[in-house]
Amino acid sequence: MGTRDRIVAAAEQVINELGLARATTREIARAAGCSEALLYKHFSRKEDLFHAVLLERMPALTPAVARLSGQVGVATVAENLEEFARAAIAFYRRSLPLSSGLLAEASLLTGFRAMLAETGGGPHLPILLLGAYLREEQKIGRVDADADPDSAAALLLGACHHRSVLGSLVDLGPDDAVAPGLVATLIAGLAPR
Repeated sequence: MGTRDRIVAAAEQVINELGLARATTREIARAAGCSEALLYKHFSRKEDLFHAVLLERMPALTPAVARLSGQVGVATVAENLEEFARAAIAFYRRSLPLSSGLLAEASLLTGFRAMLAETGGGPHLPILLLGAYLREEQKIGRVDADADPDSAAALLLGACHHRSVLGSLVDLGPDDAVAPGLVATLIAGLAPR
């Protein structure tokens, strides 16, 4: 692992242990086994380091939903959505310490929004991709013709996000156990009539 990667990994560790507000460059450099000067050689601002953690260290949700495009007509819609829901809950759970801090700090949020505008990324993309998958399933009759795929996508992702927030506050048991129930409830509204 190179120095930059070691710094990014250390930043993720410090954020998870101390929270974003207390994740100082001194603490991150200590965890990475380097000087603050070396940290700033790789990242001109602390915000850039936090953005790198978010982009490089968080589990990617977009690839999980992108895989669904190859699953149209394969397995069942419920099985495909359950696999995705598990990935979404894991993503939200792991990204919660950073995303919460990001929302709480105006300067970080402003920088993150600028970075998203520059890269064309954003938290809305999984909803769009999941909605597209459900539309394709709709075209082949595996989702009710009157169902709203985009709303269904937002409901599933919202429930996954909510589960991750609640699960960080109280012990709700294993996250994997919740995906089948969420999907079964959603499928009841999507099933062809």
